[in-house]
Amino acid sequence: MDFNLELKKLQIELSPLQLNKFDIYYNDLVEVNKYMNLTAITDYDEVYIKHFYDSLTIKLAIDNNDEFSLCDVGSGAGFPSIPYSIYNNKCKVTIIDSLNKRINFLNDLVNKLDLNNVKAIHSRAEDFAVNNRESFDYVTARALARLNVLVELTLPLVKVGGKLIAMKGDSKEELDEASNAIKTLGGKVINIIELDLPNDLGHRSIVVIEKISKTPNKYPRLFAKIKERPL
Repeated sequence: MDFNLELKKLQIELSPLQLNKFDIYYNDLVEVNKYMNLTAITDYDEVYIKHFYDSLTIKLAIDNNDEFSLCDVGSGAGFPSIPYSIYNNKCKVTIIDSLNKRINFLNDLVNKLDLNNVKAIHSRAEDFAVNNRESFDYVTARALARLNVLVELTLPLVKVGGKLIAMKGDSKEELDEASNAIKTLGGKVINIIELDLPNDLGHRSIVVIEKISKTPNKYPRLFAKIKERPL
């Protein structure tokens, strides 16, 4: 597989240095995955397409501007934020995840890749929102939760005028289910980007939600309440 050739479909071209960073990322991911559950996917081509290429598709939802703040909620092994940070080192990225050992992995990875624009923080989204609400131009979430739960965890972090980029496999049923939550939290769906991964490795929907008004201060609720009674 020619990764750079596939990325031209996204109007992305990586330098030899950037490609080398993806190789380091792959090798580190597979090695650490031997003793820490980071991913069920370890095959070289599948990691590059289902994780790296898939992560870089958020470029399709980002305005033509390199310098912005981005928060990746529930990043897991660093998707989509680390691949995007390798591509664009001018954006300021904050990763939050509730599992400390994943944050330790990500901080080690950030150092190995010399990503000076990235910091990883151990926190739950609802706790992080207490001091960081409406602070980010973009917030991303990939395979985090159903959309009606995901938006309450993420939209409070988005600035008015900013965007939530929710990466889903299929979105239609979840969009109907989440319509009230999106409206209540100050959001509006402005785009749904449908695409197929290379090599017939899956379909993706990127739901782009603009923050058009402030989120009421009572949100987000505690996660147990969000899960028990989604908006």
